Amino acid sequence: MQASGLDRNRSPLNYYTWVGVFFLVFTLIIGALYVATIKIDYVWRWYRMPSYFVNLEQVPIISDHAGSVATVTKSGEDATVVVQGDDGTANPYEIPGADVWVDEGDTIYAGDTLGAFKEWRPGILAQGMWVTLKVSLYSIIFGILIGLIGGVARISTNPALKWSAITYVEIIRGSPLLVQIFIWYFVLATLINNLLLKYGLREIDAIWYGVAALATFTGAYVTEIVRAGIQSIHRGQIEAARSLGMSGPQSLRYIILPQAMRRILPPLAGQFISLIKDSSLLGMIAVRELTKATREGITTSLQPYEFWFVCAILYLVLTFTLSMFVQYLEKRMAIQ
Repeated sequence: MQASGLDRNRSPLNYYTWVGVFFLVFTLIIGALYVATIKIDYVWRWYRMPSYFVNLEQVPIISDHAGSVATVTKSGEDATVVVQGDDGTANPYEIPGADVWVDEGDTIYAGDTLGAFKEWRPGILAQGMWVTLKVSLYSIIFGILIGLIGGVARISTNPALKWSAITYVEIIRGSPLLVQIFIWYFVLATLINNLLLKYGLREIDAIWYGVAALATFTGAYVTEIVRAGIQSIHRGQIEAARSLGMSGPQSLRYIILPQAMRRILPPLAGQFISLIKDSSLLGMIAVRELTKATREGITTSLQPYEFWFVCAILYLVLTFTLSMFVQYLEKRMAIQ
């Protein structure tokens, strides 16, 4: 295979020279950042950060009944506390680790602590990252569904479908995501939850209105990506499919969309990476995603630098992993 002009003109010495320039610049940036951090009057406490991912917490055992402690029975490393209620009923409480805080005959009120046990639990950053992952995954799935439907409607000859898709895309892309999140949470959520309560149903949690806002926002951009991908396929493909007896939907499903998917994967990856970062706005509606969890951690620990650096690294891990996954899909689809 004949080499391109760029490949012919690129010598190994020139290539490795520019590789060295890249690593030199990268090292200088890291060095400058390090020097800046040691010059400021700030005590770094990186050793505390692992506890915000997972920590050994003391979990209290709370009494739900008022009365008195009838018996305290220890069995190996565990204990059983029986609270005799004011109505005479016996209410047993299992306490792992036998860390009992009451004795027989003690008066107990509802809400009193009977004992405690230690358990490894996820920290605030791990919880925030999990919420970010969950919100992003659901939003991506629903965004793809909305985008596929919208993209097909966008090229439809049916004016009702086409104009509806155009209106949806222009309204969503023409307004800020934060405003849309507020509309979903403060307007639509209030109306929907009031109706649900009126009929004795359970309210929908704020996280799902956040997912709806992100999916709707992403779906508008995916609609245009899908529309452009479908229209990039040569019209002869559709004519060939129709000549084989396929209907319009069949040719779209079996011929056009599989080819279009190969072309729209890169812009889709960029859109989904932006979605992961946009999920940080859900902290404005009391959803404890990664950015909100970081702010809460800073409030309690007074460690802003460590938390924001870790937050940035975690977002980088999420987006880089998604980027690598999409590149893997591109290679697999190219092989086919």
